[in-house]
Amino acid sequence: MNHLHQNVEKLLNHLNTFKPETFSVALMPDFFLDRFVSWNGDAEEFTTSILEVAARKGGSIDNVMQVDCRGGNAVNTATALALLGVNVFPVICTSELGLSLLKLRLQRLPVDLSHAKIEDNASVTTALELTYRQEKRNIMLRHLGSLEGFGPASLSEEDFSLIEKVDVVCVFNWAGTRRHGTQLAETVFQHAKTRGVGKTYYDTADPLSNKPGIPYLVKRILLHHNLVDNLSLNENEAITYAKYVAPKETNKLQKQHKALPILAKECAKILAQRLTCHIDLHTTTYAASFTKIKCTVVPAFKVKTLRATGAGDVWNAGNIFAGSNNFPDDMRLTFANAVAAHYVSSPTTKHPQLPALQAFLRQASAYSVGDKS
Repeated sequence: MNHLHQNVEKLLNHLNTFKPETFSVALMPDFFLDRFVSWNGDAEEFTTSILEVAARKGGSIDNVMQVDCRGGNAVNTATALALLGVNVFPVICTSELGLSLLKLRLQRLPVDLSHAKIEDNASVTTALELTYRQEKRNIMLRHLGSLEGFGPASLSEEDFSLIEKVDVVCVFNWAGTRRHGTQLAETVFQHAKTRGVGKTYYDTADPLSNKPGIPYLVKRILLHHNLVDNLSLNENEAITYAKYVAPKETNKLQKQHKALPILAKECAKILAQRLTCHIDLHTTTYAASFTKIKCTVVPAFKVKTLRATGAGDVWNAGNIFAGSNNFPDDMRLTFANAVAAHYVSSPTTKHPQLPALQAFLRQASAYSVGDKS
């Protein structure tokens, strides 16, 4: 029995008698009106089609699958957590139309939208999903809207009171909060640490669109002692932050021309040695958790990927859920991988509930990628 199967069996046995803890999560600050555009082909074919239409002075490209849905790291994670039975409190900004659509999408779920801020300019994303080098990729065309100016001044007394009471405080999309992202994370996490009772969870998303601000972010947030409990990263984010935290060591690794998953793992280890938070790394082939003294790596599930957008958000939801229910690290990572794999392989954009997730796990032998990670 390989490593993945052992983890799945262990997790299934645990879930058979599992009674979830009741807990609450505050998540901020982004909600996007999303449109997924799924191109049934690779990036080169897409580029060729665009150029052909442009050359004839415009026109249509038919039979391109599109769907509108709710988006944004905070709201996607909140939705996935709510379907797992968690009480969630999004602290977000959007327009009146955006809030109305969100209420329609989230009705009958344990989501409290009373902390939403109504602004004139909603955040909007068009996500192009296509194939590149035989892997699903997503290219997000974003209009940040009011999110760009979201910061500590956007928070009310009720928001700070909420931060004090919830079990987990999550801040996402640093690059999207372009003007005050670092100050927002610092203010929220400081308040949670000094006045609150919960853990802090940070996923900045890709920071490179706000590259000039990265050194300040690293200094004020990542290198701050005990401000962040869990830092969630993908491969590129792990490598990017390692370059700023330990540039000489990271440059030496990059010169060895290691494959991206291996390089990311080494960079995550570097971060774990220099930061006080847990480092949680999620990739398409494995997930891993690092501290100064421990490293846990579990393989991913092999599934047919029908979408790429939102996979990291769903993984975060599974990670937060399992961590808040005190799953051991190997079970926590396997659970998060399963939540993400179920989502990306589902014909719909719905996130899984526990019964559907257990059914997915029972079929896990068909999805195993083996022990190599």
